[in-house]
Amino acid sequence: MSFLYPALLAVAALVTVAAVAAYLNLQKRRTVALRQAGFAPPSRIRRHLPYGLILLALPILLVGLARPQAEVSMPRVSGTVLLAFDVSNSMRATDVAPSRLAAAQEAAKQFVEEQPDTVDVGVLVFGDQALLTQAPTAEHDAALAAIGRLSASGGTSLGQAILVGLGTITGRPVALPEEGAPAPDLGYWPSATIVVFSDGQETGGPDVEAAAELAAAAGVRIQAVGVGTERGATVEVDGFQLGTALDASLLTAVAKTTGGSYLPAGDPDTLNNSTKAIDLRLTAKKEPLELTAPFAGAALLLLMLGAVLGTRWHGRIV
Repeated sequence: MSFLYPALLAVAALVTVAAVAAYLNLQKRRTVALRQAGFAPPSRIRRHLPYGLILLALPILLVGLARPQAEVSMPRVSGTVLLAFDVSNSMRATDVAPSRLAAAQEAAKQFVEEQPDTVDVGVLVFGDQALLTQAPTAEHDAALAAIGRLSASGGTSLGQAILVGLGTITGRPVALPEEGAPAPDLGYWPSATIVVFSDGQETGGPDVEAAAELAAAAGVRIQAVGVGTERGATVEVDGFQLGTALDASLLTAVAKTTGGSYLPAGDPDTLNNSTKAIDLRLTAKKEPLELTAPFAGAALLLLMLGAVLGTRWHGRIV
């Protein structure tokens, strides 16, 4: 416990000692006067309890004036969330209206708008390569603007997206180790989460499972939102019609490796509900809690009780 005005504690001690001394002196003189007049003093409980309650209230009230505070752990959602969007050509498919990418954008915007300012939100896009388009920030309008600028083209490299995401979180470039070499020590970042919006169709790049294992070792959880349907759709790329369907197996494996979860989203409503189910981590932050009110309440209760007993037993408060 700490106090905003600790000097008042010394004042409280001096005033309390003086009040107790004055009370004892007063009671001594009253007892002598009663005996000289031939009256027996009242029982000890009736004689001292009302005044004892009032005297007890005095230091409690004065300590309350010193503004006592205690540190309590308050749970809250906090940390860093990287929204990683698959912007490959397959995300132009319309099996989720109006398109996979557009539906993912709307769901992600809703997710960002619901986050408290204790959560830093960043935006990462990945096709053949991955690029951070908005560094994690508590200014969520910047993240919303970055989400609104997305467009689809190229292939898909989820492994590269995970590595760039880890580099953003740790503040240094991250690459997969050479065969036989030890994995890099990225530190431990349990308050960071990567949320992937993708149809799961991988076309190349760094090994996804190995990248996910790096994330797991660093304490970074990946939540995967599968955007698309198993029946799929066709998209036109360079004059060719290409079939594309949701492949949940890779996204599920990545999420499971890092302790996250896979959330299927085959239509706009399900996609919006999936973002509500994204599990961010609760942290505890110690915050000061002022205890002036409880001290004042306890002191007033004792004063009232002392006054009632004094009036009932002695016909007066003091």
